Amino acid sequence: MSARRAEPDSATELGIAEQVALYQREFPTVDPQVETIVSTLSRLSRRMNVAYSRQLATLGITNAEWEVLKALVFAGSPYRLGPGELAKRLGLTPAAMTHRIDRMVAEGLVTRERDEANRVRVIIELTPIGRDKWIELMRMAAVFEGDLLQDVPGEDRPELAATLTRMLRRIEESQPDALGRTDDLTC
Repeated sequence: MSARRAEPDSATELGIAEQVALYQREFPTVDPQVETIVSTLSRLSRRMNVAYSRQLATLGITNAEWEVLKALVFAGSPYRLGPGELAKRLGLTPAAMTHRIDRMVAEGLVTRERDEANRVRVIIELTPIGRDKWIELMRMAAVFEGDLLQDVPGEDRPELAATLTRMLRRIEESQPDALGRTDDLTC
């Protein structure tokens, strides 16, 4: 693999090499290889999030709605869950989940019906429109991700996947907010 300089996306963002050089200037004992890897992963993550957001916007879906669609698909056919279970899986309050479901029902992505077996229980179910949007988003993501990994030969991908998985596991095990929640941190 050839080393290429990660170009900044704007006049105010430094290239990775320049950023690492400034780290070294201010903190001489910093490991430049570690900083290059971590800075590149961080920038890559941000760029990927922007790209995925554009794909969602193309289909008129918000990231919040994508998370609901994904949770319903992960539940398996017939792609149904109660709103409480959805809220729990997404780390939301019941009120936030209700608001999200209201929008998605209005958009035809999900339905909200009373459970015939238990009239007190409400069931949220993925509609054919919601499933079609989920599949189209997955198709778009697969194309993007294939392009993203074009510089990683097929035989190197299992090792890259294993390395990244170990890194992810390590941070999830060692950081109290590893899942993105910071409400358990005290300042």
